Amino acid sequence: MGPRSGGPGGTSAGERLPVTPRERKPALAALAVLLILAGALGSTLLVLRAGERVEAIKVTQRVPAGEPVPESAIASVMVAKDSDVPYVEWSQRGLLGTYRAATDLVEDSVLVGPMLTEQQGPKEHQVVVGLSLKSGQYPDGLRAGDTVAAYRAGTDGARSSSGGSGADDGGAGDGDPLLVDRAKVQRAGAGSDGDGVGGGDLPVSLVVEQTSAPRLTQAAAAGEVTLVLVPAHRG
Repeated sequence: MGPRSGGPGGTSAGERLPVTPRERKPALAALAVLLILAGALGSTLLVLRAGERVEAIKVTQRVPAGEPVPESAIASVMVAKDSDVPYVEWSQRGLLGTYRAATDLVEDSVLVGPMLTEQQGPKEHQVVVGLSLKSGQYPDGLRAGDTVAAYRAGTDGARSSSGGSGADDGGAGDGDPLLVDRAKVQRAGAGSDGDGVGGGDLPVSLVVEQTSAPRLTQAAAAGEVTLVLVPAHRG
């Protein structure tokens, strides 16, 4: 008896019908690989950028506003690099001698550009005059680096006091309430923020021409000096 046929058309059981091979899509496979690689590369870049560091300057002790930042008060510190933060880098520490603290610098703070102002110390023929001003004798927000004019706000008799003319910086002659036309604020206040914010006596240091010092100090001793802000540069 012959073998029994199985399946359609008498096909034997051990035989199989032909099957259409699965269609392969190499383009899609390549795209998937590229996407995986792109994702891995992006993750790697994020990790690398997060790890970028810059060597900056850290303040190791308090520096009052208006004072220079001494080398003994700084140290190197590594911080995350951020283009939005103007860190003063350790490689720039040699430039600190030409700047002063724009505000009180506290211990362990990382130094950034806005914390500094240009050197306002006296030059040749200049002196620093100290004032103690009451509320109303100075503008709110007065700070190191500001340019001010100084007026005598006393009696007419007091205004006739003798003193230098201060020609170079606009100091007025006798009888004129204008004491100094233009002076630089070296320091204003001793608070934590270094700003003159009103509400009490404010110690202020002014850099003025030496010829203006006598009248200014005499008016200051009488408590008759008033400061007003003026433009930093003449128009």
